Amino acid sequence: MKRRTFLNQILGISVLPIALSEFRFASAAVDSNSIELIQTSWRDLLPASADVAGDTKPLQRELAAWRDELPSDAFNVLFEDGTERPFSSNLNDEKRSGVFVCRACNLPLFSSAMKYDSGTGWPSFFTSIPEHLATKTDFKLIWPRTEYHCVKCGGHQGHVFKDGPAPTGDRWCNNGVALRFIPAG
Repeated sequence: MKRRTFLNQILGISVLPIALSEFRFASAAVDSNSIELIQTSWRDLLPASADVAGDTKPLQRELAAWRDELPSDAFNVLFEDGTERPFSSNLNDEKRSGVFVCRACNLPLFSSAMKYDSGTGWPSFFTSIPEHLATKTDFKLIWPRTEYHCVKCGGHQGHVFKDGPAPTGDRWCNNGVALRFIPAG
């Protein structure tokens, strides 16, 4: 493990208990009947001119090609499982209507209707677009966590925690550098 990655993870752990004690849910209360509508209405938010990959067929691409195409911080998070510093992403404060897509392959992952302010310093969502993310168990910080990746490019996005708002109770905690925001309209 790289020393910088380790230090970033330790910083995240030391800030997490403080951040978790101050959850602020910006989204209105969402009932379980609304979840399916929220998960399927993301296409309506994309402008007609948006260059977005809608299919989830996995890409076969060399890491060197991603390294050449992406900024180094995005490559580190997406393909070296790095973590950005909390409160460093401008997407954490993004409040406009739109869609959050994978920074590498443009696969839509979340809509603005899924986003809420968790107070943790990373863009957070209470659900995701179905079948656009895959999960696996991560033991990098000793205890098991649920890590999630884009199903199209395999890029690491973040972790899912069970401390989010109702009705899902999930917090999809995403690295902002792993996302790109496309405003509606």
